[in-house]
Amino acid sequence: MSPPGRPKGEYRSAQHAGTPESPPGRPKGEYRSAQHAGTPEDPAGRQGPRRGPSGSLGEYRRAEHAGASGSVGGAPVPGALELAVDAAFAAGGALARADPRYLEREVQLRMALAVARAIAAREALVVEAGTGVGKTFAYLVPTLLSGARALVSTATKSLQDQLFLRDLPRLVDALQVPVTVALLKGRASYLCTHRLAQARQGAQLPDRWAVRALARIEQWARVTASGDLAEVEGLDERSSVVPLVTSTRENCLGAECPEFRGCHVMKARREAMAADLVVVNHHLFFADMTLRDTGVAELLPSVEVAVFDEAHQLAEAGVAFLGVTLGSSQATDFARDLLAGGLAQARGLKPWQDLAGAIDRAARELRLAAAGPLREVRGLIKLRWDERGAGADFAAALAALHAAGAAAAEALAAVGDIGPDLARLHERADDLAAKAGQFTHDAAPGTVRWIDLSPNQARLVESPLDIRDALTEQMALAPKAWVFTSATLGDDERLSWFTEAAGLQDRARTLRVGSPFDYAAHARLYIPARFPKPGEPAHPGEVAALAARCARALGGRVFVLTTTLRVLPLIAERLRAAFDAGGDEIALLVQGSAPKRQLLQQFLDRPGSVLVGSQSFWEGIDVPGDALQCVLIDKLPFPPPNDPLVEARVKRLQGQGRNAFADYFVAEAAVSLKQGGGRLIRSETDRGLLVVCDPRMAGMNYGRRLRAALPPMTRLATEDEALAWLAEIKP
Repeated sequence: MSPPGRPKGEYRSAQHAGTPESPPGRPKGEYRSAQHAGTPEDPAGRQGPRRGPSGSLGEYRRAEHAGASGSVGGAPVPGALELAVDAAFAAGGALARADPRYLEREVQLRMALAVARAIAAREALVVEAGTGVGKTFAYLVPTLLSGARALVSTATKSLQDQLFLRDLPRLVDALQVPVTVALLKGRASYLCTHRLAQARQGAQLPDRWAVRALARIEQWARVTASGDLAEVEGLDERSSVVPLVTSTRENCLGAECPEFRGCHVMKARREAMAADLVVVNHHLFFADMTLRDTGVAELLPSVEVAVFDEAHQLAEAGVAFLGVTLGSSQATDFARDLLAGGLAQARGLKPWQDLAGAIDRAARELRLAAAGPLREVRGLIKLRWDERGAGADFAAALAALHAAGAAAAEALAAVGDIGPDLARLHERADDLAAKAGQFTHDAAPGTVRWIDLSPNQARLVESPLDIRDALTEQMALAPKAWVFTSATLGDDERLSWFTEAAGLQDRARTLRVGSPFDYAAHARLYIPARFPKPGEPAHPGEVAALAARCARALGGRVFVLTTTLRVLPLIAERLRAAFDAGGDEIALLVQGSAPKRQLLQQFLDRPGSVLVGSQSFWEGIDVPGDALQCVLIDKLPFPPPNDPLVEARVKRLQGQGRNAFADYFVAEAAVSLKQGGGRLIRSETDRGLLVVCDPRMAGMNYGRRLRAALPPMTRLATEDEALAWLAEIKP
């Protein structure tokens, strides 16, 4: 039966999506917070497995009571969860009754049943599900029906919102399972009311847009229940105001904060701890493994099912957070805060100006030493550690930063009892000194170091090569089901590209389910054989010229995806010149000219458009219908060979006697190519053309492997055939 006071099947959110009175787009009363779920004896509302109405799919009882899948006479016998899942996806099942547009998909059911078996047996499962499989429902349905406490992690905050606000409410309503769902993001996503008050009083805002943004946030802050800044309409997450009204691990006062009782971050974490299902993101998951500062560490031991969607991004997200970083701007920020805090709360007790000045000078010297002979730095440059690390000026600057951090820590230790701000500064000083000290010694075994150099800072990084050790440690802590899924996890049946990096080769079942779409009939692949090779001076211009001809054939409706940011403006400039010369009324949208979401909306609103984008447009973009009918990729997306992390991975493979080109470079290119090409066909009726402007894909031996990694599109031999296909499908 359902917990008291709650209708059967009601979706109870642990986090409001708008004002307490009425969340945007939802009727009043549909959402309830976790604090009011369940009974006083069972505040989380989880006395045993969840059930729906008698006779419904909710009658599934957990495998501990009903038994997991077994076998009779050698034939597998479905468990209770598999039967419930099969019924849910059936023609007359719960999903069909809830949505008249529902279509049975054999591939979706195969995946859902595999997930159900993994949940019942508490096993690890890796699933590659092609576009159109419906993988979100395929893992959510068995998770919800299982009654198990679950954590679902996805790649981005926008995908979190999609799961929480759209997919989960629809499924909970369809399946009639009472469940409490929480949305948990990093602290930078939540309003800090203490810092908002400080910003209101003394912030130096750079322009009138920032003033307007702060005013909008102040107005919204009076009515928000969640404090999630995603609710603020029109607020760019890159706005200079966001850091002023959110907290960081360094400046959060914790329990000493005067606004602690109403802290949105702590409220979100409490609600996550009380929920049946929590939606997080990969960065949050790995950040917590390193910092223990996001609330996931407390949550994970009690979870029985952990699902990672968009798992192809899991390894890189983990590598970014599992290492150690020390930035010169981090040090200068601390010097500023040290001076302000010392003078405000302990003036005259310590030489605050001298202490802060020493840290600031050491940080600036470190930035200069990292730059070396590079006087003008544009964008981000990755330097090998041995390019700068052995230099005398670099070592001296690092030693000076260590000493200055230690001196600040000693001074702050003597005054830490005066107030929480000084105590927090003491912790930051210790952390700064420890990191600077670590980088003065050799890197730990199994890690690689490099320097990220940008126009304003140098960032020292020590990183593991992959996530296998960290994930193995997590999976050993408590038995649970682990499900990893994405549309692209490799180009072989073992999904080696993902399972090797995650350390799952011998510890997880693998499954590949192809797309239900008819690619042979609806999609074409064109690889121009006579074309300049990437790296040749003529290549960007020829890419732009071919893109212009495709765009003219369709009247726009084209994505041009580049493998690097460096070449993007070159292609965009040539494309603009081609349109101007031809008098074409085709709008050109270029990454960097506006926020990503705005560019996509402009592309949708104006079909006569061409969008030129780099890495951030290769995935997570869903443009079904005839708004997008041609995707053009400038060259094969091999990893940059001079990247320090790539070099370290290659060196490890070579040390194992393996072929690094085949096992790493081609495997990486295959996955990236599948992601980029996957933007083209997004529904059963979509039709389109994929163009790869790299003759190596047609002429080299490894080209066959890369072509096989793509969906089975019909290949075209000439540009005339390609343009004729575009003319045929043009709406």
